Amino acid sequence: MSGFWSTLKREACFLAGAATTAFFFLAGADLLQPSAGLIVQMFCFVWLFGVMLWCAFGVVRHADCLAVILGEPYGTLILTLSVIGIEVSLIVSIMLTGGTNEPLARDTMLAVLNIVLNGMVGISLLLGGLKYGEQPFNTTGARSFLSVLIPLATFSLILPRYTTSTADPSLSTGQQISFAVMISLLYAVFLATQSIRHKSFFIQPKPHSGVALSFLMAKDEVEDDKHAHDEDDHHHDLEIYSTGYHAIFLILTMLPIVLLSKKFAVLVDFGIASFHMPAAFGGVLVALLVLTPEGLGSFRAALANRLQRSVNICLGSALATIGLTVPAVLIAAGIFDIHIVLGVKDTDMILLLLTLILSMITFTGTRTNALQGAVHLVLFVFYFILIFQP
Repeated sequence: MSGFWSTLKREACFLAGAATTAFFFLAGADLLQPSAGLIVQMFCFVWLFGVMLWCAFGVVRHADCLAVILGEPYGTLILTLSVIGIEVSLIVSIMLTGGTNEPLARDTMLAVLNIVLNGMVGISLLLGGLKYGEQPFNTTGARSFLSVLIPLATFSLILPRYTTSTADPSLSTGQQISFAVMISLLYAVFLATQSIRHKSFFIQPKPHSGVALSFLMAKDEVEDDKHAHDEDDHHHDLEIYSTGYHAIFLILTMLPIVLLSKKFAVLVDFGIASFHMPAAFGGVLVALLVLTPEGLGSFRAALANRLQRSVNICLGSALATIGLTVPAVLIAAGIFDIHIVLGVKDTDMILLLLTLILSMITFTGTRTNALQGAVHLVLFVFYFILIFQP
């Protein structure tokens, strides 16, 4: 019996999500109507956002446990796929709540790319650089991420600006089908590379591998011991059970987020209209909800001198956003007859291109430092300035 109660306590986020889902589906529909009043709707927004974020942290915890059991890169891959499932459900739900959300998918993907490649990467590199000076990572793995991310981001967010088959920066039906298929196939090839063919590309390299100088070898031994100690500390923070246990509760904990996304979408749509916020802010809210747990995981990894995990989380999230979200949204648009706009505006295109170029420069070397993190954070600040003052 004590084991049952300890399980309930451990999975409190799932219980909160299930209870919240039951309440809003059975008795809370009136609270989401404009007639309920602004204060009530603000309370419901904070309630839903908090519970969904708590569940998202639960999903990350179970993904971390699976990462320990299965090893990298499978754990990070499971986390990425779970987060993308949440992201797609939120985007589609918000797009279905009204007729003014045609650019939402674009705004969300743009927000994810800027938050991940500039915000999360910048803070991770800055924290790690301030603590350790320089941090090593696997250059081959980072280049593999970017070699797929750059063309997919260009196809998805820039190319639709210049196609002439439609009157606005969108894609025709034929282009949507072909883009969805090609992007999915390329991402599938990348997944095969990451999880089967070249797993070593995405594993933390040993410092100064192959250097024969005795003082460097001694330094390596100290760094390896510290790295192993940090890994052990990270693992000891987790209560690890069976693979089936964590897989089942990962799905169960993610389910309330998906089910509540429609209710959350109503409040987002109402809030943006009531406070006269930029439409792009809806994409930022979705991105923050799904990326906050991953961001904290990336920061912890950088502070533990495990930069490769930070790289896998950040670049993996950015790539999955394009490789999985774009095809899923295009398919949903065809099923529900939703018109979506993918092409970015001029200022966003310049910032996106600058972000991709800077990412190439950052991950070309074998080590990172605090200066690179600071530069990424400057671009992140400019992104938010341009949202409210385009």
